[in-house]
Amino acid sequence: MPQHKKNHPHVISRVAPDSIGEELELEAGDRLISVNGKEPEDVFDYRFLMNDELVDLIVEKADGEIWELEVEKEYDEDLGIEFENGLMDDYRSCSNKCIFCFIDQMPPGMRETLYFKDDDSRLSFLQGNYVTLTNMSDHDVERIIRYRMEPINISFQTMNPELRCRMLHNRFAGKALEKAKRFRNAGIIMNGQIVLCKGYNDGEELEFSIRELSEYAPVLQSVSIVPVGLTRYRDGLCPLEPFTADEAREVLATVHRWQNVMMEKHGIHFVHASDEWYILAGEELPEEERYDGYLQLENGVGMLRLLETEFNAFLDEMKGDEREVSGTIATGLLAEPFLRKHMETVKRKFPNVNIEVRGIVNHFFGEKITVSGLITGQDLIDQLKDGFNGDSLFLPCSMLREGEEVFLDDITVSRIEQELHTKIVVVQSDGADLVKAVLGMRFEGPKKRRQMYEQTGSGYSGQA
Repeated sequence: MPQHKKNHPHVISRVAPDSIGEELELEAGDRLISVNGKEPEDVFDYRFLMNDELVDLIVEKADGEIWELEVEKEYDEDLGIEFENGLMDDYRSCSNKCIFCFIDQMPPGMRETLYFKDDDSRLSFLQGNYVTLTNMSDHDVERIIRYRMEPINISFQTMNPELRCRMLHNRFAGKALEKAKRFRNAGIIMNGQIVLCKGYNDGEELEFSIRELSEYAPVLQSVSIVPVGLTRYRDGLCPLEPFTADEAREVLATVHRWQNVMMEKHGIHFVHASDEWYILAGEELPEEERYDGYLQLENGVGMLRLLETEFNAFLDEMKGDEREVSGTIATGLLAEPFLRKHMETVKRKFPNVNIEVRGIVNHFFGEKITVSGLITGQDLIDQLKDGFNGDSLFLPCSMLREGEEVFLDDITVSRIEQELHTKIVVVQSDGADLVKAVLGMRFEGPKKRRQMYEQTGSGYSGQA
């Protein structure tokens, strides 16, 4: 019998009703020892081993009894069990010291989990996180190719190996780019990201990186260009400056020129600028077709365009009436003008719906951070305590920890309600839910946030 790793027990946390696991009388607290004689290294080993019509399981019950089970099932049918550790292994932390890292710009005294830097290729596949490839062994590369763990999201930052070593403060960072070539040669679908830092990987370096990455298309199906997020907690860190409006226009000119090249060559736009560039440059957001299906949505690419599309589509289906609703939407400064425009559209159809939009200045992280996903409870209280419109306060769910009603500074929604003497309505990310919320309609279903690039492994600034 294979020996079980005592430090990595694969403990079952839940067994779905009416599942194979329930039929086998598996229970929370049981430990999975092996599948077909092999202990799973992690969740990908488990999934790979389970892809069979006949599997032999060894399970250790909570009382220590060992069960040997033979299971007949459909080839890709799952047991319906979940594990206490979703990866079934330790999370791998980042070994880089990137000049643009948002976590290094966090204030002290926040909850410990906010300071963890992940650089785990498995999270790239499971959750869409971006990885630098520097923390990836040959064994990891081989497993990604063998298990077809795609798409994998890669933080390229630059295709200049020497510059990449400087930006990531890792002498192996340039050589790590060779792993992306192996993925391309194996046909593993990839998405890329470049966090643009003024004076480092912009200008001619950006041109070079896009040209090099264009050779990876269409296996590399998209590359996003996002500006570095700068908080006020940068003492002792690499000096970085924000981009100006003119510089943003130069970035967009480069992106648009390459989009035309790639459309002609591959039928995809390939390289995309995040929404912030268009706002900073004072240019119109691209039409929906130029986002290639929103492949880079969680990097802030097309989020405002998609919100508008969803919002207008749902509102167009509704018949106006005389309902009376009043309230205030609190958001980051980035989305404020867009949401104000949407509320004016609502009012033309529903004249008695009066929704104010209040942009919250981010004093906690610094005024250069303009997205709603990094607004804290304290900033909300401080800036709304003197009054706001209506009897409801609408907040995007991106302000809250996933699955909980807690802000980054650990202030709860209930405390905000008590402090501001109001009812809070947490609004889901899509435009239809925004319409429902401001019209007083009931929404059923889980709240799912759309992350933006500054909440991923490279930038972390939250949702617009």
